Amino acid sequence: MMQTEEAKDLIYVFVFCLSGLVFALGPILLAKLLAPRKTRQTVNKTGQFVECGMDPIGDAWIRYSAVYYLYALVFIAFAVDVLYLIPVVLVYNREFAIRDLVEVLIFVGILALVIVYAWRKGVFEWNLKKPAPKTSPRS
Repeated sequence: MMQTEEAKDLIYVFVFCLSGLVFALGPILLAKLLAPRKTRQTVNKTGQFVECGMDPIGDAWIRYSAVYYLYALVFIAFAVDVLYLIPVVLVYNREFAIRDLVEVLIFVGILALVIVYAWRKGVFEWNLKKPAPKTSPRS
């Protein structure tokens, strides 16, 4: 038989998993239920997307520079840094030994290498490319 403490712990894990599903799927379901079905006149505009109530201009498939993706990697590195450092600081607040400090510094140092990598790749230099001059068609 399972002891009462183990049963309580299992209930906590189940409630935690269930609340995670609710927080993940709840907004999707809520948006689906509350979204307007018809937002404007759609005569001769079958399947056309609407954004901000204006007709779209141009194609939706545009190319982004690789710098944007590298910039996103830097952001993710900092997000992971904060994600792991906050619980570590809360746990080590009680008994923070030198060994623990060294481990945290190694972790932050490895994530700081992302900044060095991005700096070497030129992510922080926002050089705008000038458009090529248009040539006039020959008559």
